[in-house]
Amino acid sequence: MGLILFFIIFGATFALGYPIAFGMIMGGFAYFITSGMDLGIFLDIMAIELRAQDVLLAVPMFIFAANVMNDTEITDRLFGFLKQLLGGVRGGLAYANIGASIIFAGMSGSEIADVSGLGTIEIKAMMDDGYDGPFSCAVTCASATISPLIPPSIPMVIYAMLTGTSLGYLFLAGIVPGLFLGFIEAGMALYLSKKRNYPKGQRYPLKVIARSFVRSFPALLAPVILLAGIYGGIFTPTESAAVLAAYSILVSIFIYRTLGLKKLRKIMLKTVYNVGAISFMIAGAFVVKYVLAREEIPLLLTNAFVDMGLLSSAWVLLLSVNVLFFILGMFFDVSVIQLVIIPIVFPLVRAAGIDPVHFGIVTTFNLMLALDTPPYGQTGFITSAISKTPVGKVFKEMLKYWIPIEVMGLVIITYWSDFVLWLPRLLGYAH
Repeated sequence: MGLILFFIIFGATFALGYPIAFGMIMGGFAYFITSGMDLGIFLDIMAIELRAQDVLLAVPMFIFAANVMNDTEITDRLFGFLKQLLGGVRGGLAYANIGASIIFAGMSGSEIADVSGLGTIEIKAMMDDGYDGPFSCAVTCASATISPLIPPSIPMVIYAMLTGTSLGYLFLAGIVPGLFLGFIEAGMALYLSKKRNYPKGQRYPLKVIARSFVRSFPALLAPVILLAGIYGGIFTPTESAAVLAAYSILVSIFIYRTLGLKKLRKIMLKTVYNVGAISFMIAGAFVVKYVLAREEIPLLLTNAFVDMGLLSSAWVLLLSVNVLFFILGMFFDVSVIQLVIIPIVFPLVRAAGIDPVHFGIVTTFNLMLALDTPPYGQTGFITSAISKTPVGKVFKEMLKYWIPIEVMGLVIITYWSDFVLWLPRLLGYAH
């Protein structure tokens, strides 16, 4: 009865449009009451479990750093340099868009931060130079899917917390797939730019490009410091978030001189709001995880998959999970899917012998791809609002050109595990 009531409340939350954290917590509360359990355990699960996850300390720091970069001139200077470097060739601003997303990925760890912050600059520049709105939006959405693959990555932090997988090796595993996706997206941009005869931008003298490089150098240095610090043993992946946050503040105050107390207060309030929403969801997820474990749902699901023969083939299981995540991503928030579904399917993944680092990269990219897919696709709505382009045209452009490219990338990442794991293995990963 308690489990039935839990699922009723949880499902009603989705149907009525309430915050998902509310459904998790209230569903768990109803489960504890009807099961006659001590409510002290209920509170302990949310508070103590949340406090015990040291890896989650990275999340507010990455969010804060991304907000600082978007609200100061760091992202402006970054894109400005790439615009001057690549703008003189046909489709140059599309390449600059993709390149900026790859670099910004090494500083924000969030696709939404990329689209809403850097995307505003990119879309305006592209449309001012003669690119049409749907193409500008589609390039921005597609390139932003790279952000959570290249470290740092907030979705990888959450995955590591849920599964106990090494965050450092997850960060390493995302680098090569992220760069590869940027390469094939640039190839599509080249094809479309020539086919549609998009304009060439202004060609800048070498002296101007060099000055722009010097101005943007502090921004370009951030991902280098991050990766060198993590894999040089100077600080942990979690500590890297604090280093990045401190670095973004110092650059904004002392080099670009664009961050004052008033703006810093505004950024901190925005960060607190974002972190508060995520923290409630994660606390609720611990309750869901406890309920599912107590009712042995993962074990029952594993046995069902064994009976159907799905665990005999890792390929079939990966296909099934990919389809499940992709469909759910079309309707629900990425964080919700991670927090609710991964604890259920991860035991199946382990039983099938699938490497947890490989699976983490697969699910991370799958869920980022879902952000580009209607009807829920947040990136499409955000870029539509930025560009004043009808959202239907944005999704049509993405579905026609960009989604097939990204699905091809997902297939390669899913079924070529050595492609994902060779860099972690090179640096000592063994499973």
